[in-house]
Amino acid sequence: MRINSIDAVRGLTVAAMLLVNDAGDWSHVYPWLEHAEWHGCTPPDFIFPVFLLIVGVSINLALSPRLNAGAATAPLTRAVLLRAVRIVLLGLALHAVAMLLLNGRGFRLFGVLQRTGICFAAAALLTIHVRSARAQWAICAAILLGYWALLAAGGSLEPGLNLADRIDSALLGHLAYQYDAATGIGHDPEGILGTLPSLATVILGLRAGDWLRKGQTRNLALAGAAAMLLGGLWSLALPLNKQLWTSSFALWTGGFGMLAIALAHQLIDVRGWPALGRAMGVNAIAAYAGSWIATCVIEGSGVMAPLYAHVFSRPLAPLFGPWVASVAFAAAFTGVFWLAMAYAYRRNWRMTI
Repeated sequence: MRINSIDAVRGLTVAAMLLVNDAGDWSHVYPWLEHAEWHGCTPPDFIFPVFLLIVGVSINLALSPRLNAGAATAPLTRAVLLRAVRIVLLGLALHAVAMLLLNGRGFRLFGVLQRTGICFAAAALLTIHVRSARAQWAICAAILLGYWALLAAGGSLEPGLNLADRIDSALLGHLAYQYDAATGIGHDPEGILGTLPSLATVILGLRAGDWLRKGQTRNLALAGAAAMLLGGLWSLALPLNKQLWTSSFALWTGGFGMLAIALAHQLIDVRGWPALGRAMGVNAIAAYAGSWIATCVIEGSGVMAPLYAHVFSRPLAPLFGPWVASVAFAAAFTGVFWLAMAYAYRRNWRMTI
């Protein structure tokens, strides 16, 4: 079951991801295009949570009608596990490409697609084998409260000292996103322990998908507002933090995603507004993987510096400043993939894994 508004929101989310990940000059990035350094929540910090929320919505839309029609659970279980493995392997392959093409770049074990694949598998199995809404809500609450307890038991939320970083340091070592061999301290924003609250975000998406499938948009919007309120209140005790994916952050960003989906559904599916972003949304992983490879090729080949200098920095920076030149490159890079995905959409090409 496909819903135009979901494809549109997914596509806009991926476009925002490309815009944030591909600045022309990392020394000149507008604050509203940068992730929070540690505690806090900036606009880019909403991107990955909304993407994971939509993963949960899509799982519900794809599996629930088949389960309600009496589909056997064993073939569905095998199918979702195989797809999860393919997503994780793609993430590993992209990191291998980065290691090969970018001088000095080490191999990273975890990442965006790896976390997506793991959470996809867990949430899909939950949909197949734990179909009760009450049970899913209970599991979501247990994850969020349990993660809060684990972080509190760790004794600190500071970088390198929190429990998530200590686990990544011990188990991932140099395979983490950041690792200091001298101190033995590692950090990975998509690391091991933080996958737990990320799964809670996907479970929120499962429940959002159920409301959307049943036409209960009002419930979806109310739940989104309630989640943001609860997340905001919780942040007084447990700060919003994307890199730790704190429980308050999961609710704050998940609630925002629910409200965004409810609004998009009302505007696109009900009122007939154009599904802006749908072309990018139906080939979201292809756009993400393609942009990753393109970035590695441009950087690794040495083309990036002269390209940016001659096409963006020299013409734009003297007139508008280096920040405009930097975001202009990011917008142009994103626009290339937007057009490529629009062409693929018109040709009815669907690139899935």
